[in-house]
Amino acid sequence: MTPVEAAHTVIETITQMAQERKPLMLRVVPEDGAKFWKHYPEKDARDKFCKSRWYYHVHAAGNRDTDEHGHFHLFLHRTQLPEGLEPKVWPPLGEKAKAHVTHLIALSIDTQGIPRSWFTVNHFVTNEFLYPADVMIEHLPDFNVDHTAEDDLVNRFVTAMVALYRDEIAELIRERDARQAELVAEFGDKAYTKASGVEVLSQIPIDLDAKLSSIDFG
Repeated sequence: MTPVEAAHTVIETITQMAQERKPLMLRVVPEDGAKFWKHYPEKDARDKFCKSRWYYHVHAAGNRDTDEHGHFHLFLHRTQLPEGLEPKVWPPLGEKAKAHVTHLIALSIDTQGIPRSWFTVNHFVTNEFLYPADVMIEHLPDFNVDHTAEDDLVNRFVTAMVALYRDEIAELIRERDARQAELVAEFGDKAYTKASGVEVLSQIPIDLDAKLSSIDFG
């Protein structure tokens, strides 16, 4: 998906959500509200072709920014990476881990259903198969969740947002690795655990209007 195609899809999906008067979060969580920390959907949204996935959840008040409703965690499946590639950090259960995924990026959504920031997280947050930045950046174009069993507008919106912000996400992943290196120097192996005291490794705000205005639609 090119930046222009991604921009068109983001505009189309957000416009349709507005026309239907059903914002993004109500397409993901129950109308009577989300339970804090719960994954929506419960077993994650999994693309039936490439196995990329997403889930959405809401942190308890006091554990999130006041203007955030919740956020998506986005993942590539290990089968989307070169076979036999050794992770930088393994999940606690190693090869027996239930989910053979690697965390790509998180997308924060405000209380109106509009994207507000991108961020990366420390390993203990997702307990993934962690791969270096160069691997993740090379495979950014492989992320696609257009074909999960969840709301089609949400699926297409998430896929398009990653394509639209590919350069910014790449830089955030580089910053993630740089921050991790600093933590390793300070904490050793505990750098990837709660003992480090660091959950978010890199973050940037989203100004969607400005981003769309920067695209040359020809």
